[in-house]
Amino acid sequence: MNAASNQSTSTIRAWAATGPGKPLEPYTYDPGPLKADEVEVAVEHSGLCHSDLSVVSNEWGMSQYPLIPGHEVVGRVTALGSQAKGLSVGQRVGVGWTAASCMHCRPCLSGNQHLCPTATPTIIDHPGGFAERMRAHWAWVIPLPDGLDVSTAGPLLCAGVTVFSPLLNFGVKPTDRVGIVGIGGLGHLGVKFAAAWGCEVTAFTSSEAKMPEAKSMGAHRAVSSRNSDAVRALAGSLDFLLVTVNVTLDWPAMMATLGPKGRMHVVGAVLEPIPISAFDLISGERSVSGSPTGAPVTLAKTLEFAARHRIAPTVERFPMSRVNDALARLQSGKAHYRIILDADFK
Repeated sequence: MNAASNQSTSTIRAWAATGPGKPLEPYTYDPGPLKADEVEVAVEHSGLCHSDLSVVSNEWGMSQYPLIPGHEVVGRVTALGSQAKGLSVGQRVGVGWTAASCMHCRPCLSGNQHLCPTATPTIIDHPGGFAERMRAHWAWVIPLPDGLDVSTAGPLLCAGVTVFSPLLNFGVKPTDRVGIVGIGGLGHLGVKFAAAWGCEVTAFTSSEAKMPEAKSMGAHRAVSSRNSDAVRALAGSLDFLLVTVNVTLDWPAMMATLGPKGRMHVVGAVLEPIPISAFDLISGERSVSGSPTGAPVTLAKTLEFAARHRIAPTVERFPMSRVNDALARLQSGKAHYRIILDADFK
């Protein structure tokens, strides 16, 4: 059913930051009439991502206030614009990092909508999912497949697709030897996806306490990322190295883990430049690359693969009314491993 609705003009209650680094406060706004290509979603659960922290604090210099975070949204469709396609009222769906793209530029027409130069991030100059309802372009509203635990699916829409899309896009094979650097919100899902993909997985972590858990998630071995000697002992042993951390590492030692034609792929927002020797690349035909989240079809594939292999993030839960406690928990580095906010607007 694609019954059009332009009736959803009532105000929306949300949690918003009014300035950089400020606690979130109750906030109400009028979204105006539903646009023809929009879908409105009643929020049931919203993941809390480190990117939410970065945007609330304006770490990237692009935040606009008042700012409603939340870009790992799961809920039900409540209204459809007249041009919305493929969805129905009442359907359970998810919205990730991107809320809209132009749909006519070359990246959009080639299926790389996430690379659209005018794409609208869900939480930058757009009201996000820490709210009772939110809106997005219909193409970016992804149906949730059967068999997926909807209460924990939110992080798959950002962290999940971020670590899964490189496996798809760079032709990683089930016979490949894959390293995952950082066992946190991104990396723990990287281990789960790479193991389900069939790879031999090496987990690199700065926390020895996480090593047994990484193995329980599917890693075949765990190595201290702070021990350069232990990292260098793996020289030439990996085909693909996925870096999920946002901190400086012993980059020469990490590059040395790659065998011929190996690739180091960065998805963590490392703010310092990464020094790479040209000879490290040339001598073994190695590559360095990076990527953001993924296109709508990649989001759908991520969810389908997760449902098929029963992959779910390891989460902690907070009611959305305790969003500031959840943000503090994430800021402390103690979250295990992702945080889900359950909408509790009365």
